[in-house]
Amino acid sequence: MEPWSPGGRHTLHFRYGRRGSAGKIPDDFEAEEKQALNNVGAVLKAAGMSSDNVVTVQVYLTDAATFERMNVIYRPYFKEPRPTRTTVVVAKLVGQDHIEITATARK
Repeated sequence: MEPWSPGGRHTLHFRYGRRGSAGKIPDDFEAEEKQALNNVGAVLKAAGMSSDNVVTVQVYLTDAATFERMNVIYRPYFKEPRPTRTTVVVAKLVGQDHIEITATARK
């Protein structure tokens, strides 16, 4: 079990940090990103929310070259007006992950 909570209530918003691996890293970057977004969606659903409740997202990538590919997968997960987003390229994530997504939502 990971040493963090998948979500928690903080006054007016919920925070979630989800890795793409879910126990096993998917075979390609696109599948890993979809898994990470689906993980966030599952936590939102468990809290009675959806991607419509998300106000900001942080995306961590280990390779800047995947930025455009990430946007192609990311775009349909959020309707207009989309949440604000910060994307950061980092040297390494936990394990062999290539992407991590953290979302903050309000109910």
